Amino acid sequence: MNTSAQQQLDRYLNMLQVHKRLSAHTLDAYSRDLARLVCFCEKVRLDDWEGLHEHHVRAHIADRHREHMQSRSLQRELSAIRGFFNYLVLEGQLSLNPASGVRTPKTPRKLPKPLDVDGMAAMLDAQQDGGLEVRDMAMWELFYSSGLRLGELTSLDCPDVDLDAGSVFVRSGKGNRSRYVPVGSKACAAIRCWLQARLFYAEESQPALFVSRLGKRIASRSVQQRLERWRLKLGVDAHIHPHMLRHSFASHMLEGNCDLRAVQEMLGHANIATTQIYTHLDFQRLAAVYDQAHPRARKGGGG
Repeated sequence: MNTSAQQQLDRYLNMLQVHKRLSAHTLDAYSRDLARLVCFCEKVRLDDWEGLHEHHVRAHIADRHREHMQSRSLQRELSAIRGFFNYLVLEGQLSLNPASGVRTPKTPRKLPKPLDVDGMAAMLDAQQDGGLEVRDMAMWELFYSSGLRLGELTSLDCPDVDLDAGSVFVRSGKGNRSRYVPVGSKACAAIRCWLQARLFYAEESQPALFVSRLGKRIASRSVQQRLERWRLKLGVDAHIHPHMLRHSFASHMLEGNCDLRAVQEMLGHANIATTQIYTHLDFQRLAAVYDQAHPRARKGGGG
């Protein structure tokens, strides 16, 4: 790059430091990101910023992606590039931002890790000591039985659960979508046990289904802490979190050949594509069985 282009970049970084007051760490990251862009420009023999166009920015981001850069890092890099060119446009040194229409590759979606059926059974069949553990078991059973989100479970009021009908009404779930969800017999039995114990914790005016030892609606953080307590109690090595119980519900329902649309409805997903991630989980399980069983799938297998 020519001297004028480097001076424009230096002025931009100085503006970030003096006027925007970015931290030294953030400023260093921006400097490195833009230095890589300078190297790219020199590689393709661009001398100034006016000669850089959208296809150049795309090529640069594609090069970085081929270097196995994580999507989040690429997004940060592209943000730094966009910020620099926005500055040049505002300063009247460019007419258009060549990075404005460029997008980074999407972050690959991580597959949830459910507990297997035996792991769930071991947890849900564990001995309960005292009223709070009776409450905990009712929560774990309901998570697994109905695939609730953490916030949905803590928001439940007593009238939302119809144990005779075996259903729970989730009010204003994600996206303000309410829904009815089935509740299995084991979960209904656990909730009945908790309702008996709940009399010793909650006042009659308290509507919350699940309350703390002080009689107030249980907080999401408390549920997470109680689940960690159970993990330690059972000697489970893997980290267990409330969403894992929801994942396990979805995965095990699909393994049992439940209709995908039905699982979507129970989970409260607006888009079936969100539910389809669990079909990938089920396929991974089937693929592992296939690799073990098929004579021509095993490494070194013969005919």
